[in-house]
Amino acid sequence: MSGIPTRPFGRDGEEVSILCLGGGHIGRAELEPDEAVRIMHRAIDEGITFFDNAWEYNERESERRMGLVLRERREEVFLMTKVCARDRDGALRQLDESLELLQCEHLDLWMFHEVNYGNDPDWIFAPGGAAEAGLEALRAGKVRHLGFTGHKDPSFLLRMLEMEYPWSALLMPVNVLDPGFHRSFVREITPLAREKGVSILGMKSLGGLGQFVTDGGMDPKECIRWALSQEIASLVSGIDSMAVLEQNLAVARGFQPMSRAELDEMCARYADVAGDGRLEQFKTTQFYDSRVHRDQHFFPEVTTIN
Repeated sequence: MSGIPTRPFGRDGEEVSILCLGGGHIGRAELEPDEAVRIMHRAIDEGITFFDNAWEYNERESERRMGLVLRERREEVFLMTKVCARDRDGALRQLDESLELLQCEHLDLWMFHEVNYGNDPDWIFAPGGAAEAGLEALRAGKVRHLGFTGHKDPSFLLRMLEMEYPWSALLMPVNVLDPGFHRSFVREITPLAREKGVSILGMKSLGGLGQFVTDGGMDPKECIRWALSQEIASLVSGIDSMAVLEQNLAVARGFQPMSRAELDEMCARYADVAGDGRLEQFKTTQFYDSRVHRDQHFFPEVTTIN
């Protein structure tokens, strides 16, 4: 095993690698399937043993490709995938479909995906909602931990955190521009998650599709280091080439957190592009919203729409 640091996850002393391989990138059509498999094997060999996915990624191709690796190396990986359905029956069906494609019998972490709108908590916790499926999956041993994700507005994640539910983790944007925008996940979510013992997982450290680098001229290694210096258990990173994998490994090996002064200086450096959300398009546009979620219908008893 290489020198990729680990951090505590959840409340039972479990550890995860500080980098998590993102499933969204690994299933892209422009990445050859064989190369995707090679990237995942090398990631495990180098100590990235936390893998992320979602039922809807790339029309199910992301889970299918990951399953080709997990069928050989499941015991080496802390595995997370996400569910899109908001109803109990649909969520349980998607769970079984994910397990089949991932070629495994259980998940380490199952996340309610994209709590991006004001009615999402209502859907999930309505009678017959996906929250019921989560508890059933826990009891059945199909999942070990439950969590949720969101990238639009921290107030929706706060509502989820405040529910009486066995949360272990949440996934949210963690990046250098976030504190400078009026909807800041780092500022608003971190204190309550810490109080409740819920592990934070970070995402969008480069803006999702790399806008911080391509449009903002930022150094990707510096951005990743800033994110890893926050109170997170792991950072989900899109890795779609060996070059990107090596770049991220270089940051993670022997990682040293930024000082408070370094963190603040970097935020101040980019304050002019942080305030209006122009590079955090996942907060300010629907571009990053899953097509599956855009097409979902409301439960008839839920009328709250934000």
